[in-house]
Amino acid sequence: MPAKIPATVVTGFLGAGKTTLIRHMLENANGKRIALIINEFGDLGVDGGILKGCGIEGCAEEDVMELSNGCICCTVAEDFIPTMQKLLDRPDAPDHIVIETSGLALPQPLVRAFNWPEISTRVTVDGVVTVVDGKAVVEGRFAHDVAAVDAQRALDDNLDHETPLSELFEDQIACADMIVVNKADLLGEEEAGALVGRLRAESRDGVQVVKATMGALPLDVLLGQGIGAEADMDARHEVHHHHHHDDEDDQDHPHDHDHDHDAFESFVVAREEIADPAAFARQVAEVIRAHDILRLKGFAAVAGKPMRLTLQAVGPRIDSYFDRPFGADPRETRLVVIGQAGLDRAAIDAALRA
Repeated sequence: MPAKIPATVVTGFLGAGKTTLIRHMLENANGKRIALIINEFGDLGVDGGILKGCGIEGCAEEDVMELSNGCICCTVAEDFIPTMQKLLDRPDAPDHIVIETSGLALPQPLVRAFNWPEISTRVTVDGVVTVVDGKAVVEGRFAHDVAAVDAQRALDDNLDHETPLSELFEDQIACADMIVVNKADLLGEEEAGALVGRLRAESRDGVQVVKATMGALPLDVLLGQGIGAEADMDARHEVHHHHHHDDEDDQDHPHDHDHDHDAFESFVVAREEIADPAAFARQVAEVIRAHDILRLKGFAAVAGKPMRLTLQAVGPRIDSYFDRPFGADPRETRLVVIGQAGLDRAAIDAALRA
């Protein structure tokens, strides 16, 4: 059976920066074929228009599909499932699907929809990314322009829920596998650190909380989480059983776009053969927890084994498997470490070599 196509759900309030994050992702896709499903309202069509007209190489107009019949969590059967089937049936299937929800949408009903028989064997939820406006949340507003959120909520005739912003925020955090504190450049270091700590405390174990400016996240951080969220609904239950606001997204503050990946760093750790793969996986997990590493990937040479051991870690969750013989390649262990700027490279290197 062919491998399931991974899909990433991007959720968050109006103005949090979802479209900016997605645009940055497309500009740095490096040949990965990404299809977008954009949840629009009425005839606003702003997000889809921005992304279709982006002029980004590899982002064709047919790769952007819009849902304009209301809040995606309220129109799953009528709108989302047929759109997903159409996308999956294309002869040139995408490598990855990214779904930008309306800011009024709860992510939970959408994630559950991936268990529908029509699509369950063909696609899986790689992860749920919740984008928050760091400045607004610190100020207790959750959204940059609350009046705009309320005005857009009034436009959606299909909306079957009325919930305070604070409760929707809790639901979006409850479903997240990664929380992006966007507009971090508008916060002081102490404010940003306190918010990151608070969101970590309010989210499930293993949820990654990262800071970003203008949605600039490396592709290796944003995609490839491999969560399979649709099989993990009990852990990401709705705190409040309604739904919520609308969104197109996003008029970020007028800063330049040269932030790129300055807030993140990566480096390679090389070491000799390992003796015990299970013990090494535990060692790697401990290093990840101790140093707040976001991703770790690479391969290891195992003493007495001709095959190369591949390792991939998202947070402390590690997958490993033997993929191919080393052949003429040097028998060594090489791991790429990815995290936010400020990693203690010397300590991480020493711990992984121990």
